[in-house]
Amino acid sequence: MLVFGTRGCEIGGVRIFSFTSQDGHHVDKFASSFVLSPLTDPGGRARVACFHLGPGEIVGEHEAVVGQLFCVLEGSRWVSGGDGERVAITAKRAAYWFAGEKHASGSDTGMTAIVLE
Repeated sequence: MLVFGTRGCEIGGVRIFSFTSQDGHHVDKFASSFVLSPLTDPGGRARVACFHLGPGEIVGEHEAVVGQLFCVLEGSRWVSGGDGERVAITAKRAAYWFAGEKHASGSDTGMTAIVLE
């Protein structure tokens, strides 16, 4: 069961959540530069977040703590695995990394992705 964060509000009996870049926080860990907007509470079993990357921004190389599905919503970018080779990925495609796998991603033009862990 997902437990959503506190940024939501109830309208007409429906919980509505915003995950714009203004709702997130800047991440610079692992030499990264992007905005992360969480959709679930950090302490839950599952984590879901929106990653916002501007032109030239990256998610620096690091090991996946758990399996991670990286779903590109808009824009284009590259992803890499343990060998460091950059592979192009476009909107409506996803990359998956197993727990313990080194990986990174970035965009020359900017992009938005939803990450499920």
